[in-house]
Amino acid sequence: MLSKFRLAAKFNLVFLLVFIASIASAGAIFNNLLQSQARQVVADQARLMMSNALAIRSYTTKDIKPVLSFEKNGKFIPQTVPAYSAKQAFSYLKENYPDFLYREAALNPTAPADMASDWEATIINRFRKEANTKEIIGVRNTPKGEYFYMARPLKVTAQNCLSCHSTPQVAPATMLAEYGRKNGFGWKLHETIGAQVVSVPVKVPQAIARRITILMMGALAAVLLLTLVILNVMLQFIVISPVQKLAGVADEISKGNVDVGELPVIGNDEIATLSGSFNRMIRSLRQAIRMLDGS
Repeated sequence: MLSKFRLAAKFNLVFLLVFIASIASAGAIFNNLLQSQARQVVADQARLMMSNALAIRSYTTKDIKPVLSFEKNGKFIPQTVPAYSAKQAFSYLKENYPDFLYREAALNPTAPADMASDWEATIINRFRKEANTKEIIGVRNTPKGEYFYMARPLKVTAQNCLSCHSTPQVAPATMLAEYGRKNGFGWKLHETIGAQVVSVPVKVPQAIARRITILMMGALAAVLLLTLVILNVMLQFIVISPVQKLAGVADEISKGNVDVGELPVIGNDEIATLSGSFNRMIRSLRQAIRMLDGS
């Protein structure tokens, strides 16, 4: 029994060390892969949000503005502004995606709230200089922590946009009364005037990756533990039990008992070879003892 315990204990110790090393290595690999994958998932969500905002902008420009007056009862109607419609739609979408932030930042916006910050202005100017750049992805530090962001250029794509943004002289009087005559003018067709920016805390993709990593590591641990149980059962029947029988026979022979039964020889592996050798040794000892007794 002691030999059995020692052999099984050694086997389980080796497997435990392999288990720990495998879990640690797999955890590091999974975490790196899933961090990258989680950021890709967040990036895909950001792209979908931007595409949705652009679709709303196009709908407002093509279908709403032609049929809805700029003003009602002497007041400007912001629902005719594509940017306003896109931001309002995102505010409803944000109820399901509270961590996502959406901005339509511009260098010369009509509404002061849309004025680009320094880092947003840097992105917009890059879009203006690099006409072939369609998307910028990065991470920025803020007082609230790191934020993953994605930006796409906003361009003046329709001639009717200039009815409000070319010069104050052609802009609706109600719009001038609402926003003034200083900002939001001088735009040109096909000019990059701003950028769509979707931001999300870095902790969001990190949390996604961490959650999936924990699930995968739990599944891996369960598989390894099940493997340990199966290997222990196989070790008992294939190795430990035959070795116990060999040890028992050897112990009896060491005490001078050569009348022990021969060991079963099953298969062609090392245990079977060793059992056959023991059987030949037993037969040789019996023959030698008979010869000695006969003399």
